[in-house]
Amino acid sequence: MADQKAEIFELNNGTMKVLISNLGCTITSLSVPGKDGKSADVVLGFDSVEPYLKGMAPYFGCIVGRVANRIKEGKFTLNGTQYSLPINNPPNSLHGGNKGYDKQIWQVAEHKTGDKPSITFKYHSHDGEEGYPGSVSVTATYTLTSSTTMRLDMEAVPENKPTPISLAQHTYWNLAGHTSGDVLDHRVQIWANHITPVDENTVPTGEIKPIKGTPFDFTAERRVGESIHEVGLGYDHNYVLDCGEEKEGLKHAAKVRDPSSSRVLNLWTNAPGMQFYTGNYVNGVQGKGGAVYNKHAGLCLETQGFPNAVNTPNFPSVVVQPGEKYRNTMLFEFSVEFE
Repeated sequence: MADQKAEIFELNNGTMKVLISNLGCTITSLSVPGKDGKSADVVLGFDSVEPYLKGMAPYFGCIVGRVANRIKEGKFTLNGTQYSLPINNPPNSLHGGNKGYDKQIWQVAEHKTGDKPSITFKYHSHDGEEGYPGSVSVTATYTLTSSTTMRLDMEAVPENKPTPISLAQHTYWNLAGHTSGDVLDHRVQIWANHITPVDENTVPTGEIKPIKGTPFDFTAERRVGESIHEVGLGYDHNYVLDCGEEKEGLKHAAKVRDPSSSRVLNLWTNAPGMQFYTGNYVNGVQGKGGAVYNKHAGLCLETQGFPNAVNTPNFPSVVVQPGEKYRNTMLFEFSVEFE
């Protein structure tokens, strides 16, 4: 197959406009209206594909895999065989390795316009890629399902060997607009009564810990910056999605509200966990339209299997058998809400 080039495609329903690249299925721009009906781009990113190709993005907007988040010391054993992965986030393997799914050019399988515009990307991950066992067929479909709602369906099928699979969408959100500074004044609610606490290398200890009354407690809406100084560099933790109401097979995972623009994002998913990350390592990144992104310039809501689950027997398994289908669905509902 001829080398495909990295491009940017548009989904537009007249209210919401999303730009997505075939490089890592990356959302480079997403514009939705705020309180004055005025649209703003609410994701961190770059104006062209070049900075992504040069590795300048700290996972802005992309789909990460074969396994999202950290695998301890880049090792796991499956059916008696030990596998070693690249240590790209010492001492661990992060987001699929040196050249994870975010750095691959996916094939555009379908691109539809109309009132429910969508785009489907496909990727074939080969046996041994970044150290992982077995070939996997992966698809990701972004659909604008209503005027201010976007759905993402990620699916993966192992072809010949059991393998761990856990994909995540890594967009950095700033509902005040990507040029507006930090997200510490955003209000967040997360439908989780527990987190998976981490060791000094940001790998879960295996414990599932209640968060009531701690700085990690977002069971009631609160300001992102309220207790962030009490959690080290900021939030970078997996929340156990255990108390959200359900609709259409998806659980309510999170609600984010920006008081300045009145924009709201409600996120629904079928995944068991969600990494809540407050852009702690973003530092002087030159983004779209000359914007400079610094620490806490955006927040990520990465629905996922639990980090390092492949080495943690009491976590929900992320191992998928040949012919079985892995699915991670995310529904992003935008609205305007006045206080």
